[in-house]
Amino acid sequence: MEVSLIFKIAAVGILVAVLNQILKHSGREDQAFLTSLAGLVLVLLWIVPYIYDLFETIKTLFAF
Repeated sequence: MEVSLIFKIAAVGILVAVLNQILKHSGREDQAFLTSLAGLVLVLLWIVPYIYDLFETIKTLFAF
């Protein structure tokens, strides 16, 4: 896993947290929820290939 990926995830987390607080204080809870959901989906799309590689490595390790 690359260090830049960790920094990207941290940046998205900080950005989503700030936007979430701003939207909640302005009374837009539904948009705050959608912002959090979008951040989660974005990070999951970045992580899925690494999870796939992990399962493939485990599969070859145990020779299933």
